[in-house]
Amino acid sequence: MSAPFDRREIVIVGGGIIGCCSAYYLTRHPSYDPARHKLTLIEASEIAGGASGKAGGMLAKWAYPSNIVGLSYKLHAELAKEHDGVNRWGYREVNCGQLVVRGRALTEKSAGKAEGGKSESLQKRSAAATSKLKSTKTPQDLDWIEPELLRAYESMSGPGETAQVHPYQFTTSIAKLAQEKGANIIFGQVTDIARTESSVESVTYTDKTSGEVQTIATTDVLVAAGPWTKTILPEVPISAMRAHSVVIQPKQPVSAYCLFTNIDIPANFNPEKKSRPTVAAPEIYARPDATVYACGDGDREVPLPKTSADVEVDQERCQEIIEQVGSISDELRDGEIRARQACYLPNCDSGGGPLVGLTGVDGLYLAAGHTCWGIQNAPGTGKLMSEFIFEGGAKSAKIGSLDPRDYM
Repeated sequence: MSAPFDRREIVIVGGGIIGCCSAYYLTRHPSYDPARHKLTLIEASEIAGGASGKAGGMLAKWAYPSNIVGLSYKLHAELAKEHDGVNRWGYREVNCGQLVVRGRALTEKSAGKAEGGKSESLQKRSAAATSKLKSTKTPQDLDWIEPELLRAYESMSGPGETAQVHPYQFTTSIAKLAQEKGANIIFGQVTDIARTESSVESVTYTDKTSGEVQTIATTDVLVAAGPWTKTILPEVPISAMRAHSVVIQPKQPVSAYCLFTNIDIPANFNPEKKSRPTVAAPEIYARPDATVYACGDGDREVPLPKTSADVEVDQERCQEIIEQVGSISDELRDGEIRARQACYLPNCDSGGGPLVGLTGVDGLYLAAGHTCWGIQNAPGTGKLMSEFIFEGGAKSAKIGSLDPRDYM
């Protein structure tokens, strides 16, 4: 690693929340000097174009991995306080719980979900998280779930342990704050990281606007490309899972809850199809901008596309989420559908995740594989990466279990 007083040419690959938070904390590190250090972030499509703009935005002290969660949760609060995150990106503390509820049959024609598609859990909650569930009376302000359908409410956490941000607003705001301190953002597709056995030398990319191939000499490269990390570093054990979500605008704002659901779907749920009794588990997050975000299970039906701009949205999977949440809430059933969207989450094939830190090549760093907790763990990851690059190792948290060298 170069000494901090030497000239540094730092390149971050990826304009999602991990790359943007890394740029932010690098420009705030005591050793950073814009007169001697050049920081360039390269993004293939747009800032927050993937999961960083389409995630739920939930923050929780019971998220995983535990060795980075506490740091990151605290930094979220500090960022919101310093930069007016309440107004800029919707930061607020919220209640979190699980609903056991009976769904209602549909009364109107609807597309429904195509038969045969395989679904996978997003695995947002670990065993430690679910152990926090405790039966309690349904909160009075959770009045947007139909009471006659509710079978049980289990509280998981409240303000102080659970918060939220609007992910797109958070990511784009952090990117702008990094730019204000000297970070340069370029839009282009990275095609190669030239390296010897001992160090990185340059990054080559195709400019998004001109189509020209450009090469940047570099002393340090951080790959934070989420599910696209493997296309840049094939040796990294990260795979992609597609996740669909919808954004609904109720006619009236609803109370601040992040809800995990367990919905009993009746056999006559959709008269247009021959349906069987089943259970659905969409996640539902009320947001301070008066919208409600809801997401369903993940799938691997469509391979990862070239960029986040090329993600294919399965309208039937989105419609299924709309039907499920509408079956338990009049406010959601009668609300305006503001977005039907999909993104890809980066999963670590080695189990757990993410992979954060040094690789076997001097000057080449990795911060990827954050699964569904990228927004939650991004500030902690970004701060740690600034320490790796300017100080040679993690100082703010003990993250030996996340060492990329154990898996590459």
